[in-house]
Amino acid sequence: MCLIAWNWQPGGALPLLVLANRDEFYARPALALHAWPCGQVLAGKDAQAGGTWLGLGRGLGLGSPSRFAAITNFREPGLGSKNAPTRGTLVPDFLQSGSSAAEFLEQLQLRASLFNPFNLLLFDGTALLGFESHTGRTLLLPPGIGAVSNAGFNTPWPKLQRLTQSLHGHFSCSEPDPDPETDPEHLLALLDHREVAGDADLPATGVPLALERALSPIFIQTPDYGTRASTVVRMRAQGAGIVEKTFDAQGATGLRRLEI
Repeated sequence: MCLIAWNWQPGGALPLLVLANRDEFYARPALALHAWPCGQVLAGKDAQAGGTWLGLGRGLGLGSPSRFAAITNFREPGLGSKNAPTRGTLVPDFLQSGSSAAEFLEQLQLRASLFNPFNLLLFDGTALLGFESHTGRTLLLPPGIGAVSNAGFNTPWPKLQRLTQSLHGHFSCSEPDPDPETDPEHLLALLDHREVAGDADLPATGVPLALERALSPIFIQTPDYGTRASTVVRMRAQGAGIVEKTFDAQGATGLRRLEI
C-alpha cells in the first residue's frame, strides 16, 4: 500500500472514511478482496508472502465494533533486509486480536525493528492511531483529514497533498459523509488521478529522478509496476463496508464489495 487518506469524525454516523491505493509489481501474485477462512478478516491477500496491505476485522464479541488496519512501506533505498518477516502480517494480526490499537502498538514497539520500515494505521472502533517504525512514534491522530504514503505521516508529498485537497473538496472536516450508502465511484475517481508532479515538487527519496516522477501520481502506471488496488472503506457507527477496484498492467480487472 502506498497511499492512504482518511476523514476521521469521531461520534458521527460515519466516524471513519478511508481512501487508499496499493502499488506493487504486476508480477507479484495477489488475491482480491475476500473473506478469509478465519472468518474475522475481510481483505485482499499477498499470495507471495501471505499478508495483506489493508483490511477490515469483525468485532470479536457481541456488540464489539469493527476494526480497520492498513500498512505502507517506508521508502528509503538501502534500508531493510530480504530476510525480514513480512510486514503484511501486522494487518491481520491486529484485526484478529482483542487488543485496543494502543495496546497492540505498545507490544509492537518491542519487535518493530525486526521488520523492514513501515507505517501502520489502526482503528479499533474508538481511536485512530498511526505508528512509524523508522521513528518508533505512535500518533493519536486528530479528527479531520490526514494521509500517509511512503514517508512519515502527513509528509507533504505531491500525491498526498492532491488526495487530501480532493477530500477537503468533497467533505467537510466537521461533517460526516452526507450519504454513507452512496455509490463509491465518485470516491474511487479521486484515487485515479494520474498527473505526474513537477520536478520542483518531487521529494528526494534516493531513487533516480525518472522513477521519482513515475511514482509521484496518486495512481501509478509503469510497464511493470503500478496501482494494483484502489479501496474505499466506510467505518460506520454500526458496521462497516469496503469496496475494492483491482487493476493489472492493462487496466481495471474487477470491483468487489463486502460488508460487516
